[in-house]
Amino acid sequence: MIPISNPERKRSLLLRLKRVEGQLRGIQKLIEDDTDCEKVAQQLAAARKALDKSFYTLVGCVIAQGEVPADDVADLLAKFS
Repeated sequence: MIPISNPERKRSLLLRLKRVEGQLRGIQKLIEDDTDCEKVAQQLAAARKALDKSFYTLVGCVIAQGEVPADDVADLLAKFS
């Protein structure tokens, strides 16, 4: 696999992951504070969705760079999604 070569895409992905990191810290705090399970589950679902979006953003970068054959991109999707 090749690295993300576009600086703007790289920055965007890193910012998205930092937001997810903040969400996870918030979830930890909710659990420490004995927050209702449904509220914790809601926040976990939101964090999971944000991670999924990050993954698909990364796949989009791979496709946009055009250096990976389509079959390899398909294998990546099958392997990790």
